[in-house]
Amino acid sequence: MSKPIPTVGIIANPVSARDIRRVIANASNLQTSDRVNIVLRLLSTMASMGVKKVLMMPDKSGMRPLLMRQLMREGQMGQGFPEVEYLDFEPLSTVDDTFHSARLMRQAGVNAIVVLGGDGTHRAVARECGDIPIAGLSTGTNNAFPEMREPTVTAMAVGLFATGQLSRDEALLANKVLDISINEGERRDIAIVDAVISHERVIGSRALWRPDSLAAVYLTYADPEVIGLSAIGGLLQPVTRKQPEGLVIELAGDTEQAQFKLRAPIAPGMMRDIPIASWSLLPAEQAEPVRLSAGVVALDGEREMTFKTGDRVAITLKKNAFFTVDVARCMQLGADKGLFRF
Repeated sequence: MSKPIPTVGIIANPVSARDIRRVIANASNLQTSDRVNIVLRLLSTMASMGVKKVLMMPDKSGMRPLLMRQLMREGQMGQGFPEVEYLDFEPLSTVDDTFHSARLMRQAGVNAIVVLGGDGTHRAVARECGDIPIAGLSTGTNNAFPEMREPTVTAMAVGLFATGQLSRDEALLANKVLDISINEGERRDIAIVDAVISHERVIGSRALWRPDSLAAVYLTYADPEVIGLSAIGGLLQPVTRKQPEGLVIELAGDTEQAQFKLRAPIAPGMMRDIPIASWSLLPAEQAEPVRLSAGVVALDGEREMTFKTGDRVAITLKKNAFFTVDVARCMQLGADKGLFRF
């Protein structure tokens, strides 16, 4: 019986890093050519590691023709690449493209999915990828979940796992999610980094960035080196990705109710003082009721779910919800085992 061909999926969000936070924070914007260059680095590196086939998410932003021209030109110069196949569906330029691509890649049995995007893009893939691991690359506005790393190194780690040189136990990391339920599951969604409760009543521009509108922050982990709303937790009480608990923070409505103010980077270059009322570790597998009677739940930085007076909102931290390629561990093991020696 022949071995399966080492295959990797690539989901590159063509419009990540283009929300209102980029305008108000004067942050940089990744252009289409930059995204294509990242994909080219991924492809050439994975080919050198033995990955034979790559499935790509289609888009309407111009990435596909530019990528294919580059592949043809560099292929004529002798550069090796895996076989590149685009998924067969008409893109809508919405998050549904990401959902659909992750489902199709899971059904195709890819070994891993490399994701180019911010927290929202990674959340969308995590919802649909099942037990297929994700390897994240940071190309969004607030990038708490995908670690900042050169794509070449990420591709090397993915290649070690996709080609079977490292096992699941060696290469993968289990991740937590927040399960948000309204009225005992009548509406339900997840967050992979933060679920933020806001006093606002409408979805609006989706991106959440005004501190005075915040009531509470629920976190799967809290890293002091990130930006975004999860930075509030990271600078208050760090919690690692591997810890079994999360963190919940209640924010004060005014200065008199606050224990103190915490200065945190809630967007690129945007430092704000956050009034902290209380905080505690969030135990796993226990539903925590939301105190605010009506408002909006923002998932990984974007307003997604509204709730009104009388709705029952609960948030539960779930362990081992999806897997990621542990790039640092893969590279360490690859070096220790001599997997880069020929």
